[in-house]
Amino acid sequence: MNNNAYLKCIDPDCGLEYPIKSRNIECERGHLLDVKYKKTPSPDLKELFYNRRNPQGNIFNESGVWRFRELLNFCEIDTDNKDECSKYLVSLDGAEGRQSKPYHMSKVADFLGMNQNCLWLQPEGYNPSGSFKDNGMSTAVTHAKLIGAKRIICASTGNTSAAAAMFAANENMDCDVYIPAGQIAPGKLSQAYQFGAQIVQVKGNFDDALAKSLDDAKNQDGYTVNSVNPFRIEGQKTIPYRAIEYLNWNSPDWIVYPGGAMGNLSSCGKALMELYEWGWIKKIPRIAVIVSEGASTLYDLYNGKFGGKKLRWNKGKPDTELIENYYKYLDQNGIRPQTKATAIQIGRPANILKGLRALEFTDGIVAKVSDAEMLDAMSIVGLNGFDCEMASGASPAGIRKLIGEEIIKKDDVVVGILTGRQKDASLAVDYHNDPANLFAIPPRG
Repeated sequence: MNNNAYLKCIDPDCGLEYPIKSRNIECERGHLLDVKYKKTPSPDLKELFYNRRNPQGNIFNESGVWRFRELLNFCEIDTDNKDECSKYLVSLDGAEGRQSKPYHMSKVADFLGMNQNCLWLQPEGYNPSGSFKDNGMSTAVTHAKLIGAKRIICASTGNTSAAAAMFAANENMDCDVYIPAGQIAPGKLSQAYQFGAQIVQVKGNFDDALAKSLDDAKNQDGYTVNSVNPFRIEGQKTIPYRAIEYLNWNSPDWIVYPGGAMGNLSSCGKALMELYEWGWIKKIPRIAVIVSEGASTLYDLYNGKFGGKKLRWNKGKPDTELIENYYKYLDQNGIRPQTKATAIQIGRPANILKGLRALEFTDGIVAKVSDAEMLDAMSIVGLNGFDCEMASGASPAGIRKLIGEEIIKKDDVVVGILTGRQKDASLAVDYHNDPANLFAIPPRG
Protein backbone atom coordinates (compact mmCIF):
# COMPACT_ATOMS: atom_id res chain seq x y z
CA MET A 1 0.00 0.00 0.00
CA ASN A 2 1.20 3.51 -0.80
CA ASN A 3 -0.52 5.22 2.18
CA ASN A 4 -2.64 7.52 0.00
CA ALA A 5 -5.77 6.66 2.01
CA TYR A 6 -6.23 7.07 5.74
CA LEU A 7 -8.87 7.80 8.37
CA LYS A 8 -9.19 11.20 10.03
CA CYS A 9 -11.38 12.56 12.81
CA ILE A 10 -14.01 15.04 11.57
CA ASP A 11 -13.45 17.40 14.53
CA PRO A 12 -11.00 20.08 13.32
CA ASP A 13 -9.68 20.60 16.87
CA CYS A 14 -8.97 16.89 17.20
CA GLY A 15 -7.87 15.67 13.78
CA LEU A 16 -6.60 12.29 14.99
CA GLU A 17 -5.56 10.01 12.15
CA TYR A 18 -5.61 6.24 11.78
CA PRO A 19 -4.33 3.75 9.20
CA ILE A 20 -6.82 2.61 6.61
CA LYS A 21 -6.95 -0.92 8.02
CA SER A 22 -8.27 0.34 11.36
CA ARG A 23 -11.76 -0.89 12.19
CA ASN A 24 -12.47 2.21 14.31
CA ILE A 25 -15.66 4.08 13.51
CA GLU A 26 -14.75 6.83 16.01
CA CYS A 27 -11.52 8.39 17.20
CA GLU A 28 -10.46 7.72 20.77
CA ARG A 29 -12.24 10.93 21.82
CA GLY A 30 -15.58 9.76 20.44
CA HIS A 31 -15.74 11.71 17.16
CA LEU A 32 -16.74 10.18 13.82
CA LEU A 33 -14.12 9.51 11.15
CA ASP A 34 -13.71 10.32 7.45
CA VAL A 35 -11.87 8.36 4.79
CA LYS A 36 -9.33 10.79 3.35
CA TYR A 37 -7.10 10.69 0.25
CA LYS A 38 -3.82 12.58 -0.12
CA LYS A 39 -3.74 12.75 -3.92
CA THR A 40 -6.05 14.89 -6.06
CA PRO A 41 -7.68 12.82 -8.84
CA SER A 42 -7.26 14.13 -12.36
CA PRO A 43 -10.41 15.43 -14.08
CA ASP A 44 -9.32 13.30 -17.05
CA LEU A 45 -10.92 10.42 -15.15
CA LYS A 46 -14.32 11.76 -16.22
CA GLU A 47 -13.74 10.37 -19.71
CA LEU A 48 -12.61 7.03 -18.29
CA PHE A 49 -15.76 6.78 -16.19
CA TYR A 50 -17.89 7.58 -19.22
CA ASN A 51 -16.13 4.96 -21.33
CA ARG A 52 -16.70 2.35 -18.65
CA ARG A 53 -20.43 2.61 -19.33
CA ASN A 54 -19.50 0.05 -21.97
CA PRO A 55 -18.18 -2.46 -19.42
CA GLN A 56 -16.60 -4.82 -21.97
CA GLY A 57 -17.18 -7.82 -19.71
CA ASN A 58 -15.71 -6.20 -16.59
CA ILE A 59 -18.19 -6.26 -13.70
CA PHE A 60 -16.29 -3.47 -11.93
CA ASN A 61 -16.90 -1.21 -14.93
CA GLU A 62 -20.53 -2.30 -14.93
CA SER A 63 -20.96 -1.41 -11.26
CA GLY A 64 -22.37 2.01 -10.54
CA VAL A 65 -20.08 2.11 -7.51
CA TRP A 66 -16.79 0.63 -8.71
CA ARG A 67 -17.00 2.40 -12.07
CA PHE A 68 -15.71 5.33 -9.99
CA ARG A 69 -13.13 3.20 -8.16
CA GLU A 70 -10.28 5.69 -8.56
CA LEU A 71 -12.25 8.06 -6.32
CA LEU A 72 -12.84 5.31 -3.72
CA ASN A 73 -9.48 3.55 -3.81
CA PHE A 74 -8.99 3.02 -0.09
CA CYS A 75 -7.73 -0.50 -0.87
CA GLU A 76 -4.94 1.21 -2.84
CA ILE A 77 -4.93 -1.28 -5.68
CA ASP A 78 -4.10 -1.01 -9.37
CA THR A 79 -7.59 -0.10 -10.54
CA ASP A 80 -6.84 -1.16 -14.12
CA ASN A 81 -5.87 -4.65 -12.97
CA LYS A 82 -8.97 -6.83 -13.16
CA ASP A 83 -7.40 -9.54 -11.00
CA GLU A 84 -6.65 -7.07 -8.21
CA CYS A 85 -10.17 -5.68 -8.43
CA SER A 86 -11.56 -9.22 -8.17
CA LYS A 87 -9.36 -9.95 -5.16
CA TYR A 88 -10.23 -6.84 -3.16
CA LEU A 89 -13.48 -5.23 -4.32
CA VAL A 90 -16.84 -6.64 -3.23
CA SER A 91 -19.53 -6.57 -5.91
CA LEU A 92 -22.77 -8.35 -6.72
CA ASP A 93 -21.68 -9.02 -10.28
CA GLY A 94 -21.60 -5.28 -10.95
CA ALA A 95 -25.28 -4.83 -10.11
CA GLU A 96 -24.93 -2.25 -7.30
CA GLY A 97 -25.80 1.17 -8.68
CA ARG A 98 -25.77 -0.16 -12.24
CA GLN A 99 -29.24 1.04 -13.25
CA SER A 100 -29.34 4.08 -11.01
CA LYS A 101 -29.46 7.37 -12.88
CA PRO A 102 -31.72 10.44 -13.02
CA TYR A 103 -34.98 10.30 -14.99
CA HIS A 104 -37.55 12.89 -15.98
CA MET A 105 -41.02 12.11 -14.60
CA SER A 106 -43.57 14.40 -16.21
CA LYS A 107 -46.55 13.58 -13.98
CA VAL A 108 -44.48 14.17 -10.87
CA ALA A 109 -43.17 17.46 -12.24
CA ASP A 110 -46.70 18.63 -13.00
CA PHE A 111 -47.85 17.69 -9.49
CA LEU A 112 -44.93 19.56 -7.96
CA GLY A 113 -45.51 22.60 -10.17
CA MET A 114 -42.11 22.34 -11.85
CA ASN A 115 -40.81 22.66 -15.37
CA GLN A 116 -40.69 19.04 -16.59
CA ASN A 117 -37.20 19.47 -18.02
CA CYS A 118 -35.83 20.76 -14.71
CA LEU A 119 -36.88 17.90 -12.43
CA TRP A 120 -34.82 14.73 -12.25
CA LEU A 121 -35.59 11.83 -9.94
CA GLN A 122 -33.05 9.07 -9.35
CA PRO A 123 -34.52 5.70 -8.29
CA GLU A 124 -32.09 3.79 -6.07
CA GLY A 125 -34.65 1.01 -5.75
CA TYR A 126 -33.07 -0.56 -8.84
CA ASN A 127 -30.25 -1.82 -6.63
CA PRO A 128 -30.20 -5.60 -6.05
CA SER A 129 -31.61 -5.49 -2.51
CA GLY A 130 -34.05 -2.75 -3.47
CA SER A 131 -32.51 0.38 -1.93
CA PHE A 132 -29.62 2.83 -1.94
CA LYS A 133 -27.96 0.83 0.84
CA ASP A 134 -26.18 -1.40 -1.69
CA ASN A 135 -23.99 1.50 -2.78
CA GLY A 136 -22.47 1.87 0.66
CA MET A 137 -22.62 -1.79 1.62
CA SER A 138 -20.36 -2.74 -1.28
CA THR A 139 -17.62 -0.47 0.06
CA ALA A 140 -18.20 -1.26 3.74
CA VAL A 141 -17.99 -5.00 3.13
CA THR A 142 -14.94 -4.40 0.92
CA HIS A 143 -13.23 -2.85 3.93
CA ALA A 144 -14.47 -5.67 6.18
CA LYS A 145 -12.88 -8.13 3.77
CA LEU A 146 -9.67 -6.06 3.62
CA ILE A 147 -9.17 -6.32 7.38
CA GLY A 148 -10.22 -9.96 7.59
CA ALA A 149 -13.57 -9.53 9.36
CA LYS A 150 -15.69 -12.68 9.47
CA ARG A 151 -18.93 -11.26 10.87
CA ILE A 152 -20.73 -8.05 10.05
CA ILE A 153 -23.30 -6.41 12.32
CA CYS A 154 -25.97 -3.80 11.69
CA ALA A 155 -29.08 -2.30 13.18
CA SER A 156 -31.86 -1.76 10.71
CA THR A 157 -35.30 -0.42 9.96
CA GLY A 158 -35.28 -2.88 7.06
CA ASN A 159 -33.24 -1.82 4.05
CA THR A 160 -29.84 -2.00 5.77
CA SER A 161 -30.55 -5.54 6.94
CA ALA A 162 -31.42 -6.66 3.41
CA ALA A 163 -28.26 -5.16 1.91
CA ALA A 164 -25.97 -6.35 4.69
CA ALA A 165 -27.31 -9.90 4.60
CA MET A 166 -27.09 -10.05 0.80
CA PHE A 167 -23.47 -8.90 0.68
CA ALA A 168 -22.52 -11.11 3.64
CA ALA A 169 -23.98 -14.15 1.90
CA ASN A 170 -22.08 -13.24 -1.26
CA GLU A 171 -18.80 -13.10 0.70
CA ASN A 172 -19.47 -16.09 3.00
CA MET A 173 -19.53 -13.87 6.08
CA ASP A 174 -21.83 -14.15 9.06
CA CYS A 175 -24.34 -11.35 9.50
CA ASP A 176 -26.20 -10.30 12.66
CA VAL A 177 -29.10 -7.90 12.21
CA TYR A 178 -30.49 -5.97 15.19
CA ILE A 179 -34.07 -4.84 14.66
CA PRO A 180 -36.64 -2.97 16.74
CA ALA A 181 -39.15 -5.72 17.50
CA GLY A 182 -42.37 -5.39 15.53
CA GLN A 183 -41.34 -2.28 13.61
CA ILE A 184 -39.92 -3.72 10.38
CA ALA A 185 -41.86 -4.12 7.14
CA PRO A 186 -42.21 -7.89 6.54
CA GLY A 187 -40.97 -7.54 2.97
CA LYS A 188 -37.69 -6.10 4.23
CA LEU A 189 -37.29 -8.51 7.12
CA SER A 190 -37.95 -11.49 4.86
CA GLN A 191 -34.95 -10.51 2.74
CA ALA A 192 -32.62 -10.66 5.74
CA TYR A 193 -33.94 -14.11 6.63
CA GLN A 194 -33.66 -15.23 3.01
CA PHE A 195 -29.99 -14.27 2.85
CA GLY A 196 -29.14 -16.14 6.04
CA ALA A 197 -28.84 -13.35 8.61
CA GLN A 198 -29.20 -13.95 12.33
CA ILE A 199 -32.00 -11.68 13.51
CA VAL A 200 -31.65 -10.13 16.97
CA GLN A 201 -34.84 -8.49 18.20
CA VAL A 202 -34.41 -5.48 20.50
CA LYS A 203 -37.15 -3.98 22.61
CA GLY A 204 -37.55 -0.33 21.63
CA ASN A 205 -37.00 1.56 18.39
CA PHE A 206 -34.19 1.82 15.83
CA ASP A 207 -32.10 4.02 18.10
CA ASP A 208 -32.17 1.31 20.78
CA ALA A 209 -31.27 -1.37 18.23
CA LEU A 210 -28.33 0.68 16.95
CA ALA A 211 -26.97 1.26 20.45
CA LYS A 212 -27.18 -2.47 21.20
CA SER A 213 -25.55 -3.44 17.88
CA LEU A 214 -22.64 -1.02 18.34
CA ASP A 215 -22.03 -2.32 21.85
CA ASP A 216 -22.07 -5.95 20.72
CA ALA A 217 -19.84 -5.20 17.72
CA LYS A 218 -17.27 -3.66 20.04
CA ASN A 219 -17.39 -6.47 22.59
CA GLN A 220 -17.95 -9.49 20.35
CA ASP A 221 -15.50 -8.87 17.51
CA GLY A 222 -18.08 -7.83 14.94
CA TYR A 223 -17.71 -5.31 12.10
CA THR A 224 -20.33 -2.52 12.04
CA VAL A 225 -21.83 -1.70 8.64
CA ASN A 226 -24.27 1.04 9.64
CA SER A 227 -23.64 4.47 8.17
CA VAL A 228 -21.49 5.52 11.15
CA ASN A 229 -18.93 3.35 9.35
CA PRO A 230 -16.94 5.82 7.18
CA PHE A 231 -16.58 3.24 4.41
CA ARG A 232 -20.38 3.08 4.03
CA ILE A 233 -20.25 6.80 3.29
CA GLU A 234 -17.66 6.25 0.55
CA GLY A 235 -19.95 4.02 -1.48
CA GLN A 236 -22.94 6.30 -1.04
CA LYS A 237 -20.93 9.16 -2.55
CA THR A 238 -21.50 7.49 -5.92
CA ILE A 239 -25.20 8.42 -5.77
CA PRO A 240 -24.44 12.12 -6.45
CA TYR A 241 -21.50 11.09 -8.68
CA ARG A 242 -23.93 9.33 -11.02
CA ALA A 243 -26.43 12.18 -10.93
CA ILE A 244 -23.88 14.89 -11.69
CA GLU A 245 -22.09 12.78 -14.31
CA TYR A 246 -25.43 12.28 -16.07
CA LEU A 247 -25.77 16.07 -16.18
CA ASN A 248 -22.33 16.24 -17.85
CA TRP A 249 -20.71 17.28 -14.56
CA ASN A 250 -22.85 20.41 -14.45
CA SER A 251 -24.14 20.78 -10.92
CA PRO A 252 -27.90 21.01 -10.39
CA ASP A 253 -29.26 23.79 -8.24
CA TRP A 254 -30.57 21.32 -5.66
CA ILE A 255 -30.08 17.73 -4.54
CA VAL A 256 -32.93 16.49 -2.35
CA TYR A 257 -32.88 13.47 -0.05
CA PRO A 258 -35.13 11.88 2.55
CA GLY A 259 -33.52 12.08 5.99
CA GLY A 260 -33.25 9.31 8.57
CA ALA A 261 -29.87 8.50 10.10
CA MET A 262 -28.44 11.24 7.82
CA GLY A 263 -25.96 8.93 6.11
CA ASN A 264 -27.04 10.10 2.65
CA LEU A 265 -26.86 13.73 3.68
CA SER A 266 -23.35 13.10 5.01
CA SER A 267 -22.16 11.19 1.95
CA CYS A 268 -23.59 13.73 -0.49
CA GLY A 269 -21.90 16.52 1.43
CA LYS A 270 -18.56 14.70 1.41
CA ALA A 271 -18.87 13.99 -2.31
CA LEU A 272 -19.61 17.62 -3.12
CA MET A 273 -16.82 18.91 -0.87
CA GLU A 274 -14.32 16.66 -2.63
CA LEU A 275 -15.55 17.35 -6.17
CA TYR A 276 -15.41 21.09 -5.53
CA GLU A 277 -11.97 20.89 -3.90
CA TRP A 278 -10.66 18.88 -6.85
CA GLY A 279 -12.07 21.39 -9.34
CA TRP A 280 -14.42 18.82 -10.88
CA ILE A 281 -17.48 21.02 -10.33
CA LYS A 282 -17.66 24.82 -10.39
CA LYS A 283 -20.94 25.28 -8.54
CA ILE A 284 -21.97 23.77 -5.22
CA PRO A 285 -25.54 22.41 -5.31
CA ARG A 286 -27.70 23.12 -2.30
CA ILE A 287 -28.87 20.08 -0.35
CA ALA A 288 -32.40 19.84 0.98
CA VAL A 289 -33.01 17.02 3.43
CA ILE A 290 -36.64 16.10 4.05
CA VAL A 291 -37.67 14.40 7.29
CA SER A 292 -40.96 13.05 8.55
CA GLU A 293 -43.11 15.16 10.86
CA GLY A 294 -43.04 12.16 13.20
CA ALA A 295 -39.25 11.91 13.27
CA SER A 296 -38.20 15.53 13.04
CA THR A 297 -35.05 15.77 15.15
CA LEU A 298 -32.85 17.50 12.59
CA TYR A 299 -35.68 19.78 11.46
CA ASP A 300 -36.36 20.90 15.01
CA LEU A 301 -32.71 21.50 15.89
CA TYR A 302 -31.61 23.04 12.61
CA ASN A 303 -34.54 25.44 12.42
CA GLY A 304 -34.41 26.60 16.03
CA LYS A 305 -37.61 24.85 17.11
CA PHE A 306 -36.00 23.67 20.36
CA GLY A 307 -34.32 25.91 22.89
CA GLY A 308 -34.50 28.94 20.62
CA LYS A 309 -31.16 28.11 19.00
CA LYS A 310 -30.40 26.99 15.46
CA LEU A 311 -28.01 24.05 15.47
CA ARG A 312 -25.11 24.50 13.03
CA TRP A 313 -21.80 22.84 12.22
CA ASN A 314 -20.21 26.16 13.11
CA LYS A 315 -16.90 25.32 11.38
CA GLY A 316 -16.51 22.18 13.44
CA LYS A 317 -17.78 23.54 16.75
CA PRO A 318 -21.44 22.44 16.87
CA ASP A 319 -23.46 22.89 20.03
CA THR A 320 -23.53 19.22 21.03
CA GLU A 321 -25.09 20.16 24.38
CA LEU A 322 -28.17 21.35 22.48
CA ILE A 323 -28.43 17.92 20.86
CA GLU A 324 -28.10 16.13 24.20
CA ASN A 325 -30.71 18.39 25.78
CA TYR A 326 -33.10 17.65 22.93
CA TYR A 327 -32.63 13.90 23.41
CA LYS A 328 -33.23 14.28 27.15
CA TYR A 329 -36.41 16.19 26.36
CA LEU A 330 -37.60 13.34 24.13
CA ASP A 331 -36.87 10.75 26.83
CA GLN A 332 -38.42 12.75 29.67
CA ASN A 333 -41.62 13.23 27.70
CA GLY A 334 -41.79 9.70 26.30
CA ILE A 335 -41.58 10.98 22.73
CA ARG A 336 -40.63 8.29 20.21
CA PRO A 337 -40.30 8.68 16.45
CA GLN A 338 -43.55 7.68 14.77
CA THR A 339 -44.22 7.46 11.05
CA LYS A 340 -45.46 4.85 8.61
CA ALA A 341 -42.28 5.60 6.63
CA THR A 342 -40.28 3.23 8.83
CA ALA A 343 -37.08 3.69 6.81
CA ILE A 344 -36.76 7.21 8.26
CA GLN A 345 -38.36 6.55 11.66
CA ILE A 346 -35.21 7.59 13.51
CA GLY A 347 -35.09 9.95 16.46
CA ARG A 348 -31.34 10.06 17.06
CA PRO A 349 -29.62 10.46 13.67
CA ALA A 350 -26.22 8.79 14.09
CA ASN A 351 -24.65 11.03 11.44
CA ILE A 352 -26.12 14.30 12.65
CA LEU A 353 -22.71 16.02 12.93
CA LYS A 354 -21.54 14.99 9.46
CA GLY A 355 -24.97 16.06 8.25
CA LEU A 356 -24.53 19.51 9.78
CA ARG A 357 -21.18 19.79 8.03
CA ALA A 358 -22.83 18.96 4.71
CA LEU A 359 -25.58 21.52 5.26
CA GLU A 360 -23.05 24.23 6.11
CA PHE A 361 -20.94 23.54 3.02
CA THR A 362 -23.92 23.53 0.67
CA ASP A 363 -26.05 26.24 2.30
CA GLY A 364 -28.56 23.46 2.79
CA ILE A 365 -31.99 23.37 4.39
CA VAL A 366 -34.12 20.92 6.35
CA ALA A 367 -37.86 20.56 5.78
CA LYS A 368 -40.49 18.15 7.08
CA VAL A 369 -43.51 16.51 5.49
CA SER A 370 -46.47 14.50 6.74
CA ASP A 371 -47.19 10.84 6.14
CA ALA A 372 -50.07 11.86 3.86
CA GLU A 373 -47.76 14.02 1.74
CA MET A 374 -45.23 11.19 1.42
CA LEU A 375 -47.95 8.72 0.40
CA ASP A 376 -49.30 11.08 -2.26
CA ALA A 377 -45.78 11.59 -3.64
CA MET A 378 -45.07 7.86 -3.59
CA SER A 379 -48.26 7.28 -5.53
CA ILE A 380 -47.63 9.89 -8.23
CA VAL A 381 -44.16 8.41 -8.78
CA GLY A 382 -45.92 5.09 -9.31
CA LEU A 383 -48.24 6.65 -11.86
CA ASN A 384 -45.13 7.61 -13.81
CA GLY A 385 -44.14 3.92 -14.00
CA PHE A 386 -41.50 3.99 -11.28
CA ASP A 387 -41.60 2.20 -7.96
CA CYS A 388 -40.61 3.85 -4.70
CA GLU A 389 -41.28 3.28 -1.03
CA MET A 390 -43.05 5.72 1.23
CA ALA A 391 -39.83 7.19 2.68
CA SER A 392 -38.66 7.93 -0.88
CA GLY A 393 -41.83 9.97 -1.30
CA ALA A 394 -40.28 12.47 1.10
CA SER A 395 -38.12 13.78 -1.75
CA PRO A 396 -40.87 14.85 -4.19
CA ALA A 397 -43.14 15.84 -1.28
CA GLY A 398 -40.40 18.06 0.10
CA ILE A 399 -39.69 19.58 -3.30
CA ARG A 400 -43.38 20.42 -3.66
CA LYS A 401 -43.43 22.06 -0.24
CA LEU A 402 -40.28 24.07 -0.93
CA ILE A 403 -41.66 25.26 -4.28
CA GLY A 404 -44.78 26.38 -2.47
CA GLU A 405 -42.60 28.33 -0.04
CA GLU A 406 -40.67 29.79 -3.03
CA ILE A 407 -37.39 28.40 -1.70
CA ILE A 408 -36.98 26.18 -4.75
CA LYS A 409 -37.86 27.98 -7.99
CA LYS A 410 -39.92 26.27 -10.69
CA ASP A 411 -37.06 26.50 -13.18
CA ASP A 412 -34.30 25.40 -10.77
CA VAL A 413 -32.58 22.17 -11.81
CA VAL A 414 -33.45 19.69 -9.07
CA VAL A 415 -32.29 16.10 -8.54
CA GLY A 416 -34.43 14.19 -6.06
CA ILE A 417 -33.20 10.86 -4.75
CA LEU A 418 -35.74 8.04 -4.45
CA THR A 419 -33.96 5.89 -1.93
CA GLY A 420 -35.75 2.56 -2.28
CA ARG A 421 -38.54 0.55 -3.84
CA GLN A 422 -41.79 -0.50 -2.20
CA LYS A 423 -41.42 -3.45 0.19
CA ASP A 424 -44.44 -2.83 2.42
CA ALA A 425 -47.28 -3.84 0.12
CA SER A 426 -49.98 -2.88 2.61
CA LEU A 427 -49.14 0.82 2.32
CA ALA A 428 -50.00 1.01 -1.37
CA VAL A 429 -53.03 -1.27 -1.01
CA ASP A 430 -54.43 0.74 1.90
CA TYR A 431 -53.77 4.01 0.06
CA HIS A 432 -55.68 2.97 -3.05
CA ASN A 433 -58.54 1.38 -1.09
CA ASP A 434 -59.34 4.80 0.37
CA PRO A 435 -61.13 6.96 -2.23
CA ALA A 436 -60.32 10.09 -0.22
CA ASN A 437 -56.64 9.84 -1.12
CA LEU A 438 -55.53 12.17 -3.91
CA PHE A 439 -54.31 9.55 -6.39
CA ALA A 440 -56.33 6.57 -5.17
CA ILE A 441 -57.64 4.13 -7.76
CA PRO A 442 -60.12 2.09 -5.65
CA PRO A 443 -61.06 -1.39 -6.79
CA ARG A 444 -64.38 -1.86 -8.54
CA GLY A 445 -66.90 -4.46 -7.46
